[in-house]
Amino acid sequence: MRSNSLIYGAVILFAANLINRILGFGYQYLIMHYIGSESFGLYYMVFPVYMTALVLTTAGIPLAVSKMVSEKVSVGSYGDVQKIFRIALLILFIAGLVVSVALYIFSPFIVNRFFPDKRVYDVFRICIPAIFIVSVASGFRGYFQGLQNMIPSALSQVCEQISRVAVGFTLSLKLLPLGAEWGAAGLAAGMLCGEAIGLSMILFQYLLQSNKTQQNGYSSRENAKSIIWNLFTISLPVTGGRLMSTGLSTLDAIIIPRQLQVAGYSARNAASLFGQLGGTALTLLTFPSVFTFALATSLVPAISEAIGRKDYKLAQKRCIDAIRYTVILGLPCVITLYYYAQPLTQLFKSGEVASVLRVLAIGGLFAYLQQTTTGILQGLGKTFLPLLHSIISTIFRLPLLYYLTGISGLGLLGSSFAYVFGFFCLAVLNLLAIRRNLNMTFDLRSIVLQPVSAGLGMILMIKAFILFTPSNSITNLTSVILGFLIYFVVLLINGGINTKEVRKIPLFNRILP
Repeated sequence: MRSNSLIYGAVILFAANLINRILGFGYQYLIMHYIGSESFGLYYMVFPVYMTALVLTTAGIPLAVSKMVSEKVSVGSYGDVQKIFRIALLILFIAGLVVSVALYIFSPFIVNRFFPDKRVYDVFRICIPAIFIVSVASGFRGYFQGLQNMIPSALSQVCEQISRVAVGFTLSLKLLPLGAEWGAAGLAAGMLCGEAIGLSMILFQYLLQSNKTQQNGYSSRENAKSIIWNLFTISLPVTGGRLMSTGLSTLDAIIIPRQLQVAGYSARNAASLFGQLGGTALTLLTFPSVFTFALATSLVPAISEAIGRKDYKLAQKRCIDAIRYTVILGLPCVITLYYYAQPLTQLFKSGEVASVLRVLAIGGLFAYLQQTTTGILQGLGKTFLPLLHSIISTIFRLPLLYYLTGISGLGLLGSSFAYVFGFFCLAVLNLLAIRRNLNMTFDLRSIVLQPVSAGLGMILMIKAFILFTPSNSITNLTSVILGFLIYFVVLLINGGINTKEVRKIPLFNRILP
């Protein structure tokens, strides 16, 4: 079944991302219990350089392809669609090949210069071919997303993750007796195999697809120079934003452990707390973003298509729906994280950061909104605005992070307050830009009042369980399920959602009348 609806595409990607996230959690459990933290540490050590190379190689081009293809499809220019895709694929192929070969040749220098443990040499060299594979695969994903056909991307991502887990764990377990670095090499080989399978799957689907964009007889009206110019005009701000995100993660990794020591923690405790912040608190906070990531990915071609047809009312409707869906789905998640921070963090043996998770949950909704609104702005062609807003919020967030983390008695709580401020600042700046560029007003009733009233019903249910039942895994899970049920029942009653919207979801479209 193929559907161009925003919600259908988002649900397809959400399902794939959810499966991948669950597989990832399972894989992490297997690694830590059977392979060991030393091998994983060696494997994970190469990722800052690997991710930086990947960002530079793809340069935001897949998003540009998605946007440009959707615009051409909206006006029936199928010859231009194929020309855009071929040029983008050639650029990605060359960039991926050049970067991969260069990294392979200079890998001895890079390992000696940038890595504290020289045992990562073989791990790094195994990872390098994945840069070329991911670059090429990203071109196909951008093409299919531009057609608003999310199934090929979803299937390739799931197959990629399954292969990564199966091959990586098996090889690592077999090689581990030779040493920790061999176990890490097995994990890297699993990652490389997964990326190759993912590319094979999406290439196979491209060759099989028989929609009208593949038919002969369509001529292109746009010259190659114009296409290349548009590709880089759209993609470069995205690249800047991603490089900035990578840089900020590096700065956080420097600032937080250092300032925790200023706050009175030993170096060992500071490192442990920082690991719990990233590995537990932020991991739990970002889990609901499997939906907002899917929604943001679907938004770029959906809004670009509407703008391409000059249907600004449709663009406005899709923006409002996306923001409303983000609030509706994000609110019960942050309520759950807030009230069950203690058992959730204890599940990861990180009970020390329960209070930190509660603070982060307060700003969690803004974290989800910033991802959705970034997708909207990219769909509108304003790719430079999320980068600008990120710079503005960072100017305020970093000094706050530095100061609050170093206060004795605050520590990580201070870090979490700074994170919340950053989420809020970036989300508000994005929302203001959307309102200005689309000349629209937000319906506070559907975006705020209806979800909040449903959230109050969920809170009452959870508090009743906390007060009148013993705290254990069964009662906690029961209260969360009933809380979500109450939440969506109240939304149905107050008109926050309706059966027509629910029927758009593939799981329910044949169940509801």
